[in-house]
Amino acid sequence: MLFGSWCVKGALTLQNIRIIIALFVAFAVAAPAMAGDLPTAKPERVGMSAERLERIGEIAQGYVDEEKLAGVITMVARHGKLVYFESVGTRGADDSRPLETDALFRLYSMSKPITAVAAMQLYEQGKFQLSDPVSKFVPELAELSVLNEEGELEPAEDATMQQLLTHTAGFSYGFDPDDPVDKLYRDARALGVEDLDDFAATLGELPLKYHPGSQWHYSVAVDVTGLIVERLSGQPFDEYLDEHIFEPLGMTDTFFSVPDDEFERFLPNHRWDKKAKKLKTLGPDSFSRFQNVTMFSGGGGLVGTAMDYMRFAEMLRHGGSLDGVRILSPRTIEFMTMNHLPASIGSGGSGETPGLGGRALNGFGFGLGFGLVTDVAASGVMGSVGEYSWGGAAGTIFWVDPVEDFVVVAMIQLMRSPWPLRSELKVAVNQAIIGD
Repeated sequence: MLFGSWCVKGALTLQNIRIIIALFVAFAVAAPAMAGDLPTAKPERVGMSAERLERIGEIAQGYVDEEKLAGVITMVARHGKLVYFESVGTRGADDSRPLETDALFRLYSMSKPITAVAAMQLYEQGKFQLSDPVSKFVPELAELSVLNEEGELEPAEDATMQQLLTHTAGFSYGFDPDDPVDKLYRDARALGVEDLDDFAATLGELPLKYHPGSQWHYSVAVDVTGLIVERLSGQPFDEYLDEHIFEPLGMTDTFFSVPDDEFERFLPNHRWDKKAKKLKTLGPDSFSRFQNVTMFSGGGGLVGTAMDYMRFAEMLRHGGSLDGVRILSPRTIEFMTMNHLPASIGSGGSGETPGLGGRALNGFGFGLGFGLVTDVAASGVMGSVGEYSWGGAAGTIFWVDPVEDFVVVAMIQLMRSPWPLRSELKVAVNQAIIGD
């Protein structure tokens, strides 16, 4: 419009031409950020070796060649600059099309850090304190009991918000087929209900697995957190995330329900068939549960791209802001990534654990939404004290190393992967660091 109006008036002076050129240059510079891209750099400019980074691709290609994985996307950014972004393999075991970098992945438990950030936005606004009882916001959970070792119910104290955010509130997930509490979770299908209010009503009828504060145990606690975000904000949880996290961060490809016009990018999911020693593609239900969603699971319901999650992780690394948009205070990020677990708390159950290598709480702690490295040697994998991370049930993983100032996002779609890919990626990324 501006260019056209000047043409009509015959006012294409040298000054106007310079202004037009400046506008086009400004738009060209801004366009990548608008599209959700991150600035890139040659690895050596940020203290990493391009040659050594190629070992990431060699590891991924090895898994693909051995048909242990269909495809892998890996991203590495240091000092805010993207230095590695590669896809290897195909979309699926039964889909030979090349894996594209804009593919949509089930994030599963990598939804949890996003929900934690949403909660801490409200914490910053004074909507709750970590010492508040959960029942203050979810009265459906006011009179919970614990199923003790004798199989008897005994009254439980109210869990606090801090315990909720650290998986020490006593809830479970239903993963253990031999555990009586987990059996009740499975029978109740707590996460298979209509919406978060129904979820709270169902959960309120189930016993706790442990007394709050006595054990670290992976659980539906983050789904309760999503409900609290909904109630404190007065917005449906999905709308809250869109308005306060996804839109500000340019995460245009992250959602609970995959839009119809984006479904072609949604990857199949897999499991490893031990007997047949091959990948098996999961059925239609692995797609349909991400359509027309009304139960917004803050603990495991999101779908997204590698680039979207990298933008989220970069916001964390950068102290709560990205591209000039602030999501949280740097002090809040610092607080979230401290170890909030008392030394006396042990671990129990299955599922994701704070350690990338599967060693629950051996050299690891837990913050408000993240697993933390507290002892590198005890963790068994090279890294840094203070590094924080989380993964998802289909093999996705991210971590932020605040000491070496880098972020890694890696995506696959294999339920409960038996492969040590996460630890191998940690080694591959760290060995590529050659300077500051």
